[in-house]
Amino acid sequence: MDDHLERTITRRGSLLALGGLAAGALGWKVDTARSAGDGPAGIASGAISCVLTPELTEGPYYVSGEKVRRDITEGRPGAPLSLALTVVDASTCKPVKGASVDIWHCDALGVYSGVQGNIGTFMRGVQRTDASGLVQFTTVYPGWYNGRAVHIHVKVHVGGNVVHTGQFFFDDALTDVVYKQAPYNSRGARDVRDSNDSIYRNGGSKSLLGVTKSGNGYIGRITMGVHRA
Repeated sequence: MDDHLERTITRRGSLLALGGLAAGALGWKVDTARSAGDGPAGIASGAISCVLTPELTEGPYYVSGEKVRRDITEGRPGAPLSLALTVVDASTCKPVKGASVDIWHCDALGVYSGVQGNIGTFMRGVQRTDASGLVQFTTVYPGWYNGRAVHIHVKVHVGGNVVHTGQFFFDDALTDVVYKQAPYNSRGARDVRDSNDSIYRNGGSKSLLGVTKSGNGYIGRITMGVHRA
């Protein structure tokens, strides 16, 4: 598998398939890591629909040519976080196989690799979706930096085109718990919560990760519905 992926500046509207609390409100309980197959039946019955999610800014810390890999920690400390991200076709909610999912975020101390003189490639990586539309990453719960709520950046590439650029967010109450641990507690209080974040206010509530406790860490899940290029 190549370490570098072609990226284009083509961006199209994307959809985020209902999951977690939103799906629960409609009576559809989803394990977004593996049960995307429940989507078509729900759509056919009229019980489930996909909802338009605004594109969220790429931000200033994107670096092209990230490594194709599952573990992106490079030994950096922090609360373990496993991500299970599923890509489905927004028209049918069927899994999209072979999509490239590109994520990046700051480490537990709020530092991004590869920018502002910071060396390394930690907290950056790409995975290609399997037959069920799933990619998985091993990382740590992100830290914070001035002016932003806690988040993870994402791009989805299908057929050589970027079909979604967005950001994942975390429930503030969960972040409060995580940040009581080291190394997060070595810093002062974060200055921005979700409701005060300018990006979150433009659609971030539809990009909240569903997070569950797992051992000494967490599992974050979400299903992204995209229009194929």
